[in-house]
Amino acid sequence: MTDNDHSTIAAGPISSLREMAVMICAVALFTAAILAAAGAPPTAAFVQILKGSLGSWSKFGHVIKAWIPLTLCAAGLLFTFRIGLWNIGIEGQVILGAVMTTAVMRAGTASLDADLVLIMAFAAGAAGGALWAIAAGLLKTHGGVHEIFAGLGLNFVAQGLALWLIFGPWKRPGVASMSGTEVFPRSLWLFQFTGLRISPVGLALAVGAIVVTAMVLGRSRMGLNLRAIGSNPRAAVLFGLRPSRFMVLAMAFAGCLAGLAGSVQVAGVYHRLIPSISSNYGYLALLVVMLANYNVWAVAPIALFFACLNVGSIQLPMVLRLDSSLSGVIQGALVLATLAVQAWRAHKRRQGRIGGLAD
Repeated sequence: MTDNDHSTIAAGPISSLREMAVMICAVALFTAAILAAAGAPPTAAFVQILKGSLGSWSKFGHVIKAWIPLTLCAAGLLFTFRIGLWNIGIEGQVILGAVMTTAVMRAGTASLDADLVLIMAFAAGAAGGALWAIAAGLLKTHGGVHEIFAGLGLNFVAQGLALWLIFGPWKRPGVASMSGTEVFPRSLWLFQFTGLRISPVGLALAVGAIVVTAMVLGRSRMGLNLRAIGSNPRAAVLFGLRPSRFMVLAMAFAGCLAGLAGSVQVAGVYHRLIPSISSNYGYLALLVVMLANYNVWAVAPIALFFACLNVGSIQLPMVLRLDSSLSGVIQGALVLATLAVQAWRAHKRRQGRIGGLAD
C-alpha cells in the first residue's frame, strides 16, 4: 500500500455502501470458515458469544470495561496512522501509564483528598504513556530507528519494568505474587455504577477521546498538517512543515490516550498493578483501527464488537467444549478479511486511475 493509498483510507469512511457490504460479507464468511474448520457450528458459536457478552447486564458491564481501554488506544492510534506511523509500541505505553498511575497512588498521599490523588494519578498515567511514545518518536526521527522496531523494543522494556516492580520494590508484604501489587484502598477506586460495575469516569474518557480525536483530525490545522505529511512528507517540507516535529507530536497524543487506558485498568478495573495490566488492548486496538478503515466514527462500534468477542468467548469452552483462544483466531480472520477487501479497493482505485489516463 502506497503512502497515497494510506492517506486516502485514513481520510474518511468507506466510500460506498457497496464496499461496506463486501467487507461485511467477507468478514462473515471468513469467520464462519474458521469456526467450521475448528469443528464448531458457526451459528451455535455466534449465539454463545452473544449470550456470553450480552446475555445479562452484568456481562454487558464486563464488555464495557473492555471497550473503554480498547477505544482509548484505538483513538490514539488514529493520530499516528494519519501521519503514516505504525505505533506498535502502544502496548508499552499502556503499561507505562499503569506504572505511573500506580506510583502516584502508592506514594505518601494520605493527607490528600482521594479525588485529588486520582486526578494526579491519571495525569501521571497520561504523561507516562506520552513520554514512552515520544521516546519511540525520537528514535524514529533522530535515531533512524523504524517505529515498529523502536516500539517493540520499548514494549519489552515496559513489561520488564512492570514485572520488576511487582516482584521487587512493590511486591505484596511477605510474598511476590503473579496476582500483582497490594490492592489499593477503596477510597482510591474509581466510582462504579451499581450492578453494571462500569466507571463513569472511564466511560467519559473513552467517549471524550473519540470526540476530541474527530475534532482534531477533521476540523483543525493540526489534523490537516498530519494528513499532508502522511500523504507526502517531501511536499509537506516545501510548504514549511516539519515532519519530524509532527511525528513526535502524533506519537505524544497516542501515548497520552494509551496511558489513560493504563490508568483506567489500574484504578477502575484491577485496583492494583498486575503483570498483564495491558490485557493486549494495545495490539488489539491496531486491529480495530484497521477494521474501521481508519475512520474515527467507526472505531467505537468495532471496538465494542471486539470487546464482545473477548468476553463472549468465555462461553465457548464451557458450552461447546472449544478452547477460548479461538477468539484470537477469529480476530485474525477478521483482519485477514479486512486486508483482502482493502487490497481489492486499492486495486479498483488503481484501475480507475489507469482508465482515466487512458481516456
